[in-house]
Amino acid sequence: MKKTINKQIADIFVRIKEKKPLLHHITNFVVMNDTANLTLHIGALPVMAHAKEEMEEMTAISNALILNPGTLNAEWVKSMKIAGKKANSLEIPIILDPVGAGATTYRTKTNLNFLHNLRLAVVRGNSGEIGALSGAGGKVKGVESVEDIKNPERIAQKMAQRYGTTVVITGKRDIVANAKDFYYVDNGHELMATITGTGCMSTTMIGAFAAVEKNYALAATAALATFGIAGEMAAKKSNGPASFRVALLDSVYNLAPEIIEKRAKVTKV
Repeated sequence: MKKTINKQIADIFVRIKEKKPLLHHITNFVVMNDTANLTLHIGALPVMAHAKEEMEEMTAISNALILNPGTLNAEWVKSMKIAGKKANSLEIPIILDPVGAGATTYRTKTNLNFLHNLRLAVVRGNSGEIGALSGAGGKVKGVESVEDIKNPERIAQKMAQRYGTTVVITGKRDIVANAKDFYYVDNGHELMATITGTGCMSTTMIGAFAAVEKNYALAATAALATFGIAGEMAAKKSNGPASFRVALLDSVYNLAPEIIEKRAKVTKV
């Protein structure tokens, strides 16, 4: 009997708990602690290594590489390139979070360089960031999208085809696309937009799922549904953004496969 997509998502979640993949983050100072804790709570293992002297060695023992140039500088970019090339040579999935692409020339060029020179498993951004990298427009102010792109589904799929990757646009309704598959994810809660780092945390979640599932579009979809469910659970226990942040991490920790299978809101187009 063919598994439902919700069952597939729950099964990938179980694999994370069983395999405890190591996620190598080269990420920004703002979210480092939250993404490390999220990694632990979902059942994976975090490492936040940045020195170029250990990039190849650290990447080689990892199960996924997460590149997040939110507080980028030239040295970190060098480290990301070294780690990325090593990950590609070992077929370790790379997940790129192009934080603030479109806000400055340096950020946009840096992320385009990754797109052109690395094989990326998944690129996850908000509408403005994906718009900037695809040439479709959209506006970013700081690291926030302030103007959405038109026809994001078409843009995501065209960008996925161009770069041979899976493209994720997160927002009120998440979009996941590769060259042949297309998903909508409708889990989540509006409080997720009131705290810093939920976008970066969703990228970490994608890294955990991609570390154990080679269908990267399915992995990204599963990760977003799972994180969205945690957001829904957390909203019921919180009184505002500060208590929501704590409840969100607790909810990730307390997730179970039967909860995910029951509550995932995923549409495959």
